[in-house]
Amino acid sequence: MSFFKLSLFEIARKLRLSPVQRDVLLAALPGTIVMTGYFGPGTLVNILLGGLVALACGYAVAALRARDAIAASRDLSALITSTLLCIALPPYAPWWLILLGVLSSELLGKQVFGGQGYHPFNPAMVGYAILLISFPAQMSAWPSPRGLAEVPSFADTIRHLIAPGTIDAVTAATPLDLLRQNTGLLFEELLLQSPELTRWAGVGWFEVNLAFLLGGLFLLRRQIFSWHAPIAMLAAITLCALIGYDAGSSASGGSVIFHLFSGATMFAAFFIITDPFCCAKSKKGKIIFGSLIGFLVYLIRVSGDYPDAFAFAVLIVNFCTPFIDYCTKPKAVNT
Repeated sequence: MSFFKLSLFEIARKLRLSPVQRDVLLAALPGTIVMTGYFGPGTLVNILLGGLVALACGYAVAALRARDAIAASRDLSALITSTLLCIALPPYAPWWLILLGVLSSELLGKQVFGGQGYHPFNPAMVGYAILLISFPAQMSAWPSPRGLAEVPSFADTIRHLIAPGTIDAVTAATPLDLLRQNTGLLFEELLLQSPELTRWAGVGWFEVNLAFLLGGLFLLRRQIFSWHAPIAMLAAITLCALIGYDAGSSASGGSVIFHLFSGATMFAAFFIITDPFCCAKSKKGKIIFGSLIGFLVYLIRVSGDYPDAFAFAVLIVNFCTPFIDYCTKPKAVNT
């Protein structure tokens, strides 16, 4: 294990990753591995293709701006954006969906505002929201997890990437989909009729969220960001779920554990909303920022048309961030 960790740090040094970039990629590794275990190698292929597109896009933008394209390519911030986006995408997305998503994240989410450090909106969520609105069918094509179906092999994944449709039965309802579409069944009845649904969250989804939670705690320990925004977001979801849960009727909004460990909850809490350029700056502001995102996520999940609504919640609150900063900035004290 120590040799493996040393090798990863050596690779990061040779790629000229900053300590922050290196730690974010390392923290995302457990969640990515668990996703691969339950859903197959699609996420790894997405990350590989998305990373190549992001690096090529960064090189092209630098060249068009008459900058040193080689030097600009060494700033691998685009790799972080593409990796986060590709983790959020369905594992067996067609190649053109990944291409459009990464280009949207880089060009519309980042470069139009001046590049890294100047973007007011989370670039990965800009790309994700564009894809979700434009291609809802492809963005909902999540596969059945291992244990309920056979996951595709690496070779099958490559073939499906090039020629979409070569993998049969690639689409399955996620736990949030099942809860959102339920109209008349008690939660106990829904459990009996839906093998992919469990009391905790869903087959594979609880473990994926737990892995991203561990990665987020690693980032907290490394002091990459403070606890205020992610903990405030999780606390807001917990409070809303406690209020909305009625012990499992057909109109129930789902239990606290279900909302915390379904969909992209932990991934968004520790890897998305903590973007330092889009998050509020003060401690009080970060608490407000995270709480608003958590409230909007729950509201859209139980009342909106999108079961997992992190992209929209994050972008809406990103729009409010300057106002949050203005209202929470420290006041000068006369002495």
